[in-house]
Amino acid sequence: MYKWKGILFSLLILFTMACKKHTKSLADLKDQIQKKLAIDSTSFGVAFKNLVTRETILINEKISFHAASTMKTPVLIELYRQAAAASFSLNDSLTIKNEFSSIVDGSLYSLDSTDDSELELYKNLGKKATIADLAYKMIILSSNLATNMLIEKVSADSVMKTMKRLGANDMKVLRGVEDTKAFEKGLNNSTTAFDNLIIFEQLANEKVISITASQQMIKILLDQKFNEIIPALLPANVKVAHKTGSITGIQHDGGIVFLPDGRKYVLVLLSRFKGDEKKVIQPLAEISKLVYDFMMEK
Repeated sequence: MYKWKGILFSLLILFTMACKKHTKSLADLKDQIQKKLAIDSTSFGVAFKNLVTRETILINEKISFHAASTMKTPVLIELYRQAAAASFSLNDSLTIKNEFSSIVDGSLYSLDSTDDSELELYKNLGKKATIADLAYKMIILSSNLATNMLIEKVSADSVMKTMKRLGANDMKVLRGVEDTKAFEKGLNNSTTAFDNLIIFEQLANEKVISITASQQMIKILLDQKFNEIIPALLPANVKVAHKTGSITGIQHDGGIVFLPDGRKYVLVLLSRFKGDEKKVIQPLAEISKLVYDFMMEK
């Protein structure tokens, strides 16, 4: 009799512990995220989607932000689209140059290598590089020089049209990097958390251009070298295919998180702030960890 009572009591404890493990709801997670976002002189856009259950959290998802280097993912997609249409091969080469035309009046400008995160290309001006190599540097090292060469190759207008076909209707890719005349006229690349969610979800579902093209682009995004936000607090066995973006007053990250058990989710974190970038980098990394913990409890 007492033995059975002991067994039943143990089972009750185990059942209670199991229930507690799954008590955090989507609403709880959203509340935790919003508390992390309560920082003075900041604006945030957040989009999360569990690609298995379709659970979604959207916070300021339609607010427009300066895209910074997140615009390089749309450029990558357009490169693969045009390559698939046989406009060129990714193995074709371009001459490395540092002279580009402003979208305002066609006047020429050059990039400052000290403002770029990839320097090797500047040492090889006049030499050849494959489109594939430039695309890789554009994503994993966020090369501005590679970006301007590639956006000149495919055209910003084509990038915009492809984004609209994917459903990213509020994303604007108008120009390359450091077009000062365009910047002064407010002609800037911009994005929303919602639009980034759309393109990363379609990449994750291998619906961008083709299964093969989607897989190849994800493989590049998995090699991202700037990992201070979404991957920062996650275990090493969690893979993240993502693209960051940062300029003065802007810190973004967005991409696909691959869990060891095969599940996937998309997380996009956009921020605009005044002051030190550290005031947003750590909270955004902590939000990523909150989302991961939520997924692992399910």
